[in-house]
Amino acid sequence: MRVLLARHGETPWNAEGRYQGQIDIPLSPVGEKQAALLSERLAEVRITRAVASPLSRARRTAEIALGPARAGQLLLEPELMEIAHGTWEGKLASEIRAEDGERLAAWREAPETVLMPGPGGESLPMVLERAWRGFSRACEGLGDGDTLLVVAHDAVNRVLLCRMLGIPLRRVWGFRQAPTTLNLLEGPSVEALEVVRLNDCAHHTPLFGEAVHRAL
Repeated sequence: MRVLLARHGETPWNAEGRYQGQIDIPLSPVGEKQAALLSERLAEVRITRAVASPLSRARRTAEIALGPARAGQLLLEPELMEIAHGTWEGKLASEIRAEDGERLAAWREAPETVLMPGPGGESLPMVLERAWRGFSRACEGLGDGDTLLVVAHDAVNRVLLCRMLGIPLRRVWGFRQAPTTLNLLEGPSVEALEVVRLNDCAHHTPLFGEAVHRAL
């Protein structure tokens, strides 16, 4: 089976560098255009199944990417929602640095050790546990010739890819996940998927043009 693991398009908060988490921020006009370019890239791809996080930025990206003729096949998977950033949600990194600098430093240097502050805040291991369940459910029953499109979020994609690459969560910042990027995974089962393409955003960004993330 083949899995196209994508991230949602840009939102206004992405552009500002705000931590979104599970606040339901919609796509910006730039994000809508990125999703449209992803749709052009996937126009000739036979997609057997499509699954997205229920947050509107991921759902809308998937709907645009699929196009009107295929959007009806989209299923929503709550366990693919972005990490819950707790009280960091809606804040800039500069604001968090002033209020919770020690935790922010740990998030950058030892991210797997950090539990996000406030009720419902998650850690990366917690996100991986639920996201892997949702991802595995999405892959159930796929055969050799099937292609699954999954549209999720930065942290969700990163922890899933860490597991598939066999690297520890402390290396979660060791690669990027651009808006509407594609990661191509192939294998006979969800436990045997290989990463064939990583952070492929050629549909909207030149080879040396990707911007560095300002928030996550």
